[in-house]
Amino acid sequence: MIRVDLHTHTNHSHARDSVRQMFEAGQRYGLAVQGFSEHSPRPEGYDYPTEYREHLAATFEGYISEVRELQAEAEDCQVLLGLEADWLEDEVPYLRGMVQAHDYDYVIAGIHFLGHWGMDSSAADWEKLSTEEKYSLYERYYGTMEKMAGTRLFQIVAHPDLVKIFSVDDFRAWLDMPGSLKLVRRALSAVKDAGMAMEISSAGLRKPCREIYPGPRILRIARELGLDITFASDSHATEQVAWSFDKLAAYAAAEGWRESMVFTREGVRRMAF
Repeated sequence: MIRVDLHTHTNHSHARDSVRQMFEAGQRYGLAVQGFSEHSPRPEGYDYPTEYREHLAATFEGYISEVRELQAEAEDCQVLLGLEADWLEDEVPYLRGMVQAHDYDYVIAGIHFLGHWGMDSSAADWEKLSTEEKYSLYERYYGTMEKMAGTRLFQIVAHPDLVKIFSVDDFRAWLDMPGSLKLVRRALSAVKDAGMAMEISSAGLRKPCREIYPGPRILRIARELGLDITFASDSHATEQVAWSFDKLAAYAAAEGWRESMVFTREGVRRMAF
């Protein structure tokens, strides 16, 4: 049984429920460790069609305070203060300042933007692209993952094939192309070299791709490289906390993992599942 969920969002961004409500949901499930990883504030120019930037910026310190309160109160569950930072290739000084602004237990790197485009926001954006354009974007995604790892700013890479969200069949076809798996391996090798873990997330099962992040071929590469893993629901509502963790446990165990990583300010430890 997986008893660690390191990817939880709250109503300080675009999630539905509060910090305390999400924590209570984790307790009902039986989590021993729950990490809150609210989205990071973003600079102007990196925009979604439905934007929550101003709300997040206005309430972000409240997020920090509410998690800290839970850390002081919780008895049967370790509460961790995390952040899911949007990786923005041209904003490294901004990101460096942001991740150093608070004493986070860990920072997750989420690759949601390619350039200034939030590539996971709209299926319509992908539907108008040619196959060749999609293939180019998949290559760009793994190229920027390698650059992200090189900064040494993060402890975890989130949903490592999020780019498949609206075009999973084309993505699978791209993986069959000469050189594609080499690009993926190179990016995940950079993640390992940076001392990072790779997230295995049930969120993809709720998305149009209907597949765990990452898919089987990428999961196998990660295992061959000896990457450490974390588990994530990427929950945005109470009913999503620890969502489908039975499937994640079986999925990871089938490739030979028996432990996941927990990152804290005090150090790193492994937890069996």
